Amino acid sequence: MNTTANKYRLFKKIKEERFEVDDLHHYNLNLLLGTRDLQVAVTDTRDNRCMLVEDFILPAVNSYKELVALYETLFDDHHLLKAGFWANVKVGFKNNKFALVPSKIFSPEKVFDYLKFNARINKQYDELLYFRHLKADAVNSFAVNKRIYKWLEGLYPDKQPGYVHQSSSLIEGVLAQLANYPEDSIFIYVDRFKLHIITSKEQHLEYYNQFVIKKFSDYIKYILTVMKGLGRDQRHTNVVLWGYIGKQSKHYQEFTRYIKNISFGDRPKFLKFSYLFDELQDHHYFDLYNMHLCQ
Repeated sequence: MNTTANKYRLFKKIKEERFEVDDLHHYNLNLLLGTRDLQVAVTDTRDNRCMLVEDFILPAVNSYKELVALYETLFDDHHLLKAGFWANVKVGFKNNKFALVPSKIFSPEKVFDYLKFNARINKQYDELLYFRHLKADAVNSFAVNKRIYKWLEGLYPDKQPGYVHQSSSLIEGVLAQLANYPEDSIFIYVDRFKLHIITSKEQHLEYYNQFVIKKFSDYIKYILTVMKGLGRDQRHTNVVLWGYIGKQSKHYQEFTRYIKNISFGDRPKFLKFSYLFDELQDHHYFDLYNMHLCQ
């Protein structure tokens, strides 16, 4: 695999020993696409076993045309990603073009109207999509650049991909684990370039938002602002962490200065992992794993 410095870098790869190329028709392929990274997960439909996790770091690009060209290079170099006989293909997108709408008032014809209040949307360049959250009784409207969308549609012509927004994966993952944590907890996902905050109230989704991080102090600023706005006490509220963060990281050390009850979240229980995945910390790749729930 070509991983020259001016292209992309394979940051992490874990592959199940029993992975068989001849069994791809039994495997689900999940892709999580960002502008600076891309994650891959393969799961076996027969026993919900995680067969492969890959994490790629992408260089900065100046346009969606360059980004698609970068994706194409990565997929051309890869021995699996362009295969056309997966059981299912699901693609998640990392961007800020989304809007959660209550199911009772959602209309597919109004996706553009929902989105224009949250982000800069252009019908000429953006493909408008949506995903229905059954547990949250909400619909996530989102947009993806048409260059990326058309490239993906052409990539799997015989297997229509399902499309979701990263926020939907995080929301579904949190809702599936609410019973494991104290009532009214706050859930945080630390991404490489963003902070995601989700809260629950009486076992239902209360709040979700994502924040672009420009400097280190932004993390705790946004967390404490959300806690204050929702009437949570930083001394008593339970806070659960997932994402690219560890106990020895300066992020975690900073969080513990301001928040008393803070801990790392668990992997989803609906997936099986062999000992090989012990190399990955349980709170990593929470958004990637929980794409499995976005049906």
